[in-house]
Amino acid sequence: MDIFPGWEGYLPRLEKNWRALVEPEDTVVLNGDISWAMSLSAAREDFAFLESLPGTKILMKGNHDYWWATMSRMNRFLAENGFDTLHFLHNNTWVAGGYALCGSRGWFFDDPSEFSEKIIARECGRLRTSIAEAEKTGLPKIVFLHYPPVAGERECGPIMDVLRESGITRCYYGHLHGNSISHAFEGERDGISFHLISADALHFTPQLIEKY
Repeated sequence: MDIFPGWEGYLPRLEKNWRALVEPEDTVVLNGDISWAMSLSAAREDFAFLESLPGTKILMKGNHDYWWATMSRMNRFLAENGFDTLHFLHNNTWVAGGYALCGSRGWFFDDPSEFSEKIIARECGRLRTSIAEAEKTGLPKIVFLHYPPVAGERECGPIMDVLRESGITRCYYGHLHGNSISHAFEGERDGISFHLISADALHFTPQLIEKY
């Protein structure tokens, strides 16, 4: 990512800020675009870096995570490499600090391609599955997405419908970087509080979501 403006020397900055703020008992959600690698084996070095950092790490899929595979393959990869603090949020939920964490990748709300409707329907299904798993815990839910469900006055209607129907009140998303950060929607809409948590938007500093 160093080739992009504002990302020069980001990795040492991220590690320094992470180690200053995150304790071993903390949980950190990384909501997509984890590695440029094209396969799990090629992503090993990036996973090892994350494993070396304190805390339990919950990984989600972004649009650049081409290494992403089936849950069984990814979990086997973690086990084989001793990545004990890394876990995946995909069609499931993760409990941390009295909250049920759920979410999905999402999709572009303005994708004009012929496949857009099918992809959004699939992502809505995954989000519903994750939320349903979260509801089984009886805990308050927090949703994480990679793609923003809202931007300005525009929104991804199907994704927003799932959030509204499920009674979600907090949603964190990424994907927007550089100049796009200024177009992010942050605040409340339809009773849902939205927050952008892409790395450069946070100046490579983990954001506290809930203290427990």
